[in-house]
Amino acid sequence: MLDFTGKVAIVTGGAGHIGQAIVKALLTSGAEVVYCGRNKPTQDIVVDGKAAHFIAADIRNPDDSQRLIDETVARFSRLDILVNNAGGSPPVDAANASASFTQKIIQLNLVAPMVLAQQAYHAMIASGGVASVVNISSVSAVRSSPGTAAYGAAKAGLLNATESLAMEWGPHIRVNSLIVGLVHHDAGVDHYGGEEGFKRVADMLPLKRMAQPSDVADAVMYLCSDQAAYVSGASLAVHGGGEVPVFLHLAKQH
Repeated sequence: MLDFTGKVAIVTGGAGHIGQAIVKALLTSGAEVVYCGRNKPTQDIVVDGKAAHFIAADIRNPDDSQRLIDETVARFSRLDILVNNAGGSPPVDAANASASFTQKIIQLNLVAPMVLAQQAYHAMIASGGVASVVNISSVSAVRSSPGTAAYGAAKAGLLNATESLAMEWGPHIRVNSLIVGLVHHDAGVDHYGGEEGFKRVADMLPLKRMAQPSDVADAVMYLCSDQAAYVSGASLAVHGGGEVPVFLHLAKQH
């Protein structure tokens, strides 16, 4: 088990399915964890009697994200880990997406994590040691993203930002990203057509299953640990081997 005792972490979007898994993994490792969202969740995140600390914040607002950093440091006196997990997009045809919608999606998925990382920089440097930033990107960043074009473009930008920040901030801060594929979770049941839909899609993946949120959390833990001490500027694929090209299935059916 990784030991993060004495470390302080911030996880954005910590109340979501992937976010909760990351928060719980960090708590289990001994870290103090702060997570944020626009609204306080109905239940606290607790592991073995130890609770994560929630701060209400809209990370799209730079004043909110700066307050998130300031309150974390005021409470725990340091900051060692930032996981930029918050993000997402509803499906929208690009031809009909308003300019305002496109701007908001890029603001959430690219601008906000970049600004938050910049704001965390000074607190991390002041804490001493080697800090870690992990940006949660998506397979939409490395392939076409029909129906979520702005989201895919923003997540692709986040991969580039990861490499640039790693170059600028070494050796004191390591910056890495995850390219996350399809994840099995309750929120996706309607989108995939229930458990049978999940299974049909999973059968097209090399590992024959979608990721669990804990799979993403495990990858985050690795990148934040001393086991990844020489890993920075990397984009780690957590997609079960990738999505098989649809034409192969269509050809077999024919």
